[in-house]
Order: sequence, then structure tokens, then C-alpha cells
Amino acid sequence: MNSHPISRRFFVKQGALAFAAIGASALFGPDFLRSSVMAAETRKSSGGRRVLVCLFQRGAADGLSMVVPYGDKDYYKLRSEIALAAPSQKAAGAGVLDLDGRFGLHPALAPLHQLYGAGELAVLHACGNPNATRSHFEAQDLMESGTGTDRNLATGWINRMIGCCPEDAAHRTALRAVSMTSQLPRSLHGTEDALAIPDLSRFGVSPGSSGPGVNNAASSFEQIYENAGGDALHGAGREGFAAMDLLRKVNPKTYTPAHGATYPNGEFGKSLRQVAQLIKADVGLEIAFVEIGGWDTHANQGGANGTLATRLIELGGGLAALHKDLGEKMSDVLVLTMSEFGRTARQNGNRGTDHGHGTAFFALGGDVRGGRVLGDWPGLSNDKLFEGRDLAITTDYRDFFAEACVRHMGVAEKDLTRVFPGHKATSAKFRNYLGA
Repeated sequence: MNSHPISRRFFVKQGALAFAAIGASALFGPDFLRSSVMAAETRKSSGGRRVLVCLFQRGAADGLSMVVPYGDKDYYKLRSEIALAAPSQKAAGAGVLDLDGRFGLHPALAPLHQLYGAGELAVLHACGNPNATRSHFEAQDLMESGTGTDRNLATGWINRMIGCCPEDAAHRTALRAVSMTSQLPRSLHGTEDALAIPDLSRFGVSPGSSGPGVNNAASSFEQIYENAGGDALHGAGREGFAAMDLLRKVNPKTYTPAHGATYPNGEFGKSLRQVAQLIKADVGLEIAFVEIGGWDTHANQGGANGTLATRLIELGGGLAALHKDLGEKMSDVLVLTMSEFGRTARQNGNRGTDHGHGTAFFALGGDVRGGRVLGDWPGLSNDKLFEGRDLAITTDYRDFFAEACVRHMGVAEKDLTRVFPGHKATSAKFRNYLGA
């Protein structure tokens, strides 16, 4: 028995429905769902809206292996066993995929190399939080809150950005900001509505949610409200399910990724597939948050093959599938990747890398001015390494995010101080990966 009972009327007062009975951890209410349906109807004739997809690589991704500085001779001195070969006929599939004569993508990221060549992917190297911490949890908190050192800031930068976007309030919906995770990430904490929905099919939103299993789950959940008798929650439950029915009518009964796109198996692929579903359903999505873990490669990291390569295959395959699936809609979608920090420049005794500093971020789609490796390269000689061990940071991550806020989401430059308090983010610091 639950030792902390929650009043049924609490949910009514908050205007929310608890979907725990069907395995979801998020809360959202019938009014939210109704507004989502209305938005889907009204936006069909008005064209698409801008969408920002934030992809967090949790665990500190090794930017020096994702985007290899093969033109820096010190790279090979630091990584005698896990370095990736420069592009050459001799290296063949074990060599990196050349980007600009200095840098190359890990061969496991071949799908992204094609997008880079098409000018739709930009790379920013030596990026991160200049305020050093080697704690995963602290670094993630800081990056998601959008600050340098203040872990006490309760709200996240994405949530604050939403409040600064010029979108007409009449068009805002409960599905405006959705995290494809079991819990709401810190970057979406704040006063603006945001939802954590790990599985759309559990909420009746997915185009494939009309199957027998989902109907049985929904019926079981609805029975809970039947048993509420005369409680006000009884009506709220019925209203919520009516809204779910409307959402099912907005979407087709089945979903097949377009243009032959194939998403990777696993949670990451499923998350990206569901982001594509929400974008195509036109339910008002503007922010999507996705995460992929497994980047803490202390041992047996590998080079062209190995633990890291496996994660990169999933990352590159997922992003390429999303791009292919969305097709023309990708022109309204911007994907930004991020990780709390990078890895040490020098490999450790276990043929892996430890917690570092600077890393590489990607920008894909939208108005990306791709086909370029951006940022000031600090070098990997001993005198250039941060604290004698790590890739130095030459671009503050907040300036990378700020450019997306202004040039993709329409935030006024003067409002960047609200999004990133304590940091002076201006267009003068942008790396110009987006068209002005």
C-alpha cells in the first residue's frame, strides 16, 4: 500500500491525468490534449513551424574520436593504440572520413559524412563549458540549466528559451515541448509546459496506438475512473479519453517511416522515430529532447571498431534515419547534439579515455550552413592542453545554443540574458553555423 497517498482531487485541481496505470511517468491534462488537437487542425493550412531537437550524449562523448584531428601530429603521440588512421587507400575502412583536410569523421559515422558533404551538417569542435568539472552529474546539471557554475538555478535553458519565443500564445500546445524520456530532463524544468513521454503508444498519440493491446490498456485505465463514482475525477477522466480519441483521429492508424528510412533498434531509434511522428502529426511540437547514453569509455574504447564505434553507429544511423524520414520537413527542423564534457586527449592504461574537457557538437538540418568544421582549434601539444591533459575549449556551449535560439527559434538577441543568465551571449560570438 502506498505510504504517501495523493488526493484524487489534487489531479483535478492541477488539471492533469496520471497515466501511471499504463506505464507512463508524465502528467498532462485534458485541456492540454484538447489544445493539441485544435492546434493540429488550425496549423494544417498555415505551414510548418520551427522545431528544435536537442540530443544529449550522456556520459561524456569523445570528440577526438568522433571528429578526429588527423592533421594534428600530436593526436597520434597521445593515442598510440586507439588513434584512428588518416584517410588513405591503405587505411581503407579503418581510416577516418575526410572533412576538410585536417579533420575526419569516425568511419562509424558514414551516414553523417554524406549529410556533411551535402552541406546539411556542421561540426563545432573544442566546445563545452569553460568552467571545469569532471563530475558527470554536475556537468550535466550545468549544461542543462544553461549556466557556468550555478547548480542552484532551478529552471533549464530550453524552458526559459520557450518563454522567450515569439510564437503566438494561442498556438501553444501541451505538446509544444516533449522529452522522449521517462523523466523530464533538467533543461525543460520551469514555468513553461513540457512533458516527458517515453512511449507515445502508451498515450494514444502514436499513429499505431489503435491496436488491441493499447485499447486494452486504455480500457483498464478508464475503469479506474469508472470506479471513482461521483468524484469529480470521473468526469475529468472521460474528458481526457475523449481528447485521446481525437488525437487518434488526427494521426493515421499506422506509421511507416518515409523514403525507406530505417531507425536503429533500441530506445534511441524509437525516440527519434517518435519525434518524426510528432512532427508529421502537426500537434504543435517545437522542442524535442532525446538522449543516448553509453559514452563513458574508460576502458577498451577501441579505434575504428570497438565499444565507441558501436555507439557511433547507433548515433549516426539514427540521425540519418530522422533526416531521411522527415524529407522536406527537415528544412524546419534543427538537431543539436551535446555532451557534458569530452575525454582526455591521452589514452589511459586500459586503452580508454578518462573524463576530459572540450568535445565536438553537431548541428544538422534547418538552415545549417554545413560542410564545415567550425571553431578555433587549440592544438594538442602539451602546452596547449587544458590542465596538461585535455582538449581546451574555445567555444562556450552557451554561444552554440544561443545561435539556435536566435536564428532558428526567433528569440530576440536582447532576451539571451534571460535564457543564459550570467553569460553575455551575443551574435558576435556565434560560429555562424546557421544562416542569419
